[in-house]
Amino acid sequence: MDLLKWSKRPAAGVEAKTPTANIVRGLLARATTPLLPDDYLHLINPLWSARELRGEILAVTRETEDSATVSIRTGWGFPSTYRAGQYVGIGLQVGGRWHWRSYSLTSIGDAIDDIITITVKANPDGFLSTHLVDGVASGTIIRLAAPKGDFHLPDPLPDKILFVTAGSGITPVMAMLRSIRAQAATVDVVHIHSAPSKQDVIFLDELEGLDSEMESYDLRLQLTRDQGKFDTAKLNSRVPDWRDRICWACGPVALLDSVEEFFSAAGMRDHLHIERFAIARTDVGGEGGTVTFTKSAKSAEIDSATTILEAGEDLGIQMPFGCRMGICQTCVVPLAGGYVRDLRSGDEHREGERIQTCVSSVSGECTIDL
Repeated sequence: MDLLKWSKRPAAGVEAKTPTANIVRGLLARATTPLLPDDYLHLINPLWSARELRGEILAVTRETEDSATVSIRTGWGFPSTYRAGQYVGIGLQVGGRWHWRSYSLTSIGDAIDDIITITVKANPDGFLSTHLVDGVASGTIIRLAAPKGDFHLPDPLPDKILFVTAGSGITPVMAMLRSIRAQAATVDVVHIHSAPSKQDVIFLDELEGLDSEMESYDLRLQLTRDQGKFDTAKLNSRVPDWRDRICWACGPVALLDSVEEFFSAAGMRDHLHIERFAIARTDVGGEGGTVTFTKSAKSAEIDSATTILEAGEDLGIQMPFGCRMGICQTCVVPLAGGYVRDLRSGDEHREGERIQTCVSSVSGECTIDL
């Protein structure tokens, strides 16, 4: 057993398709030390790595003026199956620095020919999303994190479903719809989707095609520029049988807060699944200050709205992360010194406590052992 642990240790953080894969990776790492096995494997195939998951950009296809679908061929060790609706971590090197973000998978859950897709909407404040939508050259090698997330359909499927989405919140639900179609499942689906106009609806042609081809799928577009925002309070009249449906909702914070309040008030919160793309921040003020990463010997002055995770990534430090929403706990690290504030609750944490870097900002000064 000790020999097995010794063999696998260099590749312990890489998810493998088979239990023996990490033993092979680990032995490669041991055999090529002090050089990394990647130094050799890269010469054979850039998607082979003993220490990380990799992918290759195949194509970037524009969906709307500010969104695009990115097709990626996955490399050695990436899971061949995942749940429609889960997200994947993407690492892209730009200007000599690795930038990481998580995006919902829009492929259906089986990596056919080892190809997955994500669909990205450019955010004016989002460096990586804008870079991806503007186009990344085919053949670009990226880093990947294994698919994660609890926002997915159950097995077996429920008889009745309600989807409530807006903007890029359509992306995980699109994977679910494609999965339902691929299974030829007879599920009664009502889908309310909001966008400013038809030109802004990501996957418009495919959604309208599903609406006309699948008798059990009912698409209800809410074009907010003409019709105003979707009013959750009117759900009783819009979908009279909503209580009989399991709901999946994804979109802007205000919409999701409204949907959650509505279901909770009706005593139906257990019928609701929510996927958030942005932190639900409190209105509490924070000091900001200096964050220091001791192992990297780097520090930065950040404001109270910048997270520890974002600060580390801006400095080029490889930070653990998952959902970036304070849900999955992947980013948890001990606070070596100082104080941080949770952006959701306003609670302050001090030296010795474990913190979530994706939802915490510095409060005066803090030290992280990374």
